[in-house]
Amino acid sequence: MSAERARDAEPGEAQRRRAIRSFVLRQGRQTDAQKRAFAEHWPKYGLDVTGRRQDYSEHFERAAPLVAEIGFGNGEQLLFAAEREPQRDFIGIEVHAPGVGRLLNAVAAAEIGNVRVYQHDAVEVLRDEVADGALAEVRIYFPDPWHKKRHHKRRLVQPEFVALICAKLAPGGLLHLATDWQNYAEHLWDVLDAEPRLRNLAGPRGAVPRPDWRRQTHFEARGLKLGHGVWDLQYERC
Repeated sequence: MSAERARDAEPGEAQRRRAIRSFVLRQGRQTDAQKRAFAEHWPKYGLDVTGRRQDYSEHFERAAPLVAEIGFGNGEQLLFAAEREPQRDFIGIEVHAPGVGRLLNAVAAAEIGNVRVYQHDAVEVLRDEVADGALAEVRIYFPDPWHKKRHHKRRLVQPEFVALICAKLAPGGLLHLATDWQNYAEHLWDVLDAEPRLRNLAGPRGAVPRPDWRRQTHFEARGLKLGHGVWDLQYERC
């Protein structure tokens, strides 16, 4: 389906047509502590997929700006943000159980109340669970670049997915992405700069300095010392 047809289609329709997943489910080995996290902490911090729009103020017991982080990995960034932005509520979406278990334990240990977690495909969560205009921000940090050309179709950020994100962002909301692969940065610019509902805050094919709310990872710092690039892209929902 062309980008033009994807923008004309309803976001839900576009995503139901998308059969190619952007991830391979390699769960890896869970520690006993990560396994216990689901039994002990999921009832408080976990979000089960219901297939219907959620009123997240019921889960957080307050109304606050809502931020979704897609593919949070081991959860260190999400924890970092939640601790430093207590005025906002955070929804983390991740498919891999070890990372989810680790975050559940960390959030519980820190007694943080502004984080809730899905262990599910982000496309389906956004499509089925999140109301249109409900999100103040979407964060996607270091998604799998699928660097081989034959795998580019698996990249998460595609026109149909961007159309879905635009539907869920409130006007004036922010889409923030980061990547350490130049080829993927070029791909992001190709897709995002072509979306009329988004405005690149750094100008066409532009990037911004790493903002304070995104922590620098160990691997990122090591890569920078080796001369590798890192690109932060920020787009405002028009």
